[in-house]
Amino acid sequence: MATDEPGPPHGGSDGVRVECPRCPAPVAEVGDGRWSCPDHGVVVPLWRPMSSTYEEFAAHLQRVGPFPTFLPWPLGPGWTVSDFAAVVSDGDAPRATMACVAGTSQLDGPVDVMVISEEPGTGFGARVAGLAAAGDTELLDPGHEVGEGPPPVRVRVDQYPVGLWPVSVSTSPGEWDRSVLAGEAGGRWLWLVLRPASAILLLRDDWILRDVSATGPQLVALPFGGPAPAW
Repeated sequence: MATDEPGPPHGGSDGVRVECPRCPAPVAEVGDGRWSCPDHGVVVPLWRPMSSTYEEFAAHLQRVGPFPTFLPWPLGPGWTVSDFAAVVSDGDAPRATMACVAGTSQLDGPVDVMVISEEPGTGFGARVAGLAAAGDTELLDPGHEVGEGPPPVRVRVDQYPVGLWPVSVSTSPGEWDRSVLAGEAGGRWLWLVLRPASAILLLRDDWILRDVSATGPQLVALPFGGPAPAW
């Protein structure tokens, strides 16, 4: 797979929709490569494919360049890459990426695992996690739980151990349908959102997250497809 220098993101097409990174609202191009959300004003746009295919994933990797896109690695039998997205403006450094894998487990049935890497203050991870605003201040980053005490979950990110802490979703709608964890990897927030909530038990194993931005030909074998999760 070619992952040359990132090309400029183009306007929404039949294969990609452009949204606000902090809410589902569509954004309008207002000139000079800027996009505006009716609720959040000028934002860095979110690019999300209509369907998960190899071709769209190749375009995603070109759009974000060396910014990491993490996937659980290797994928288990029957698991597919069902969704991915990027927050990036034309000519600027990316702000965030997300990739989702979907499969089944013996205990939970259908499972979605979403992995987000983002710069602080982006607010995309909070959107994918379904976190509600706290009072008059919209939540952009994980809360105070992250970093308190030893991390209950550890994953390996490109062979380095990374601690993850639970993020409360008790004030959000559908609070029992997902588990959310967050930590720091490479100076950026790392979020894991798992549905259903009980799928967090899958993390008892030594999970590996791999940055596939420079994986190359191995990505040809990745299975794509399946229904994208709601977020």
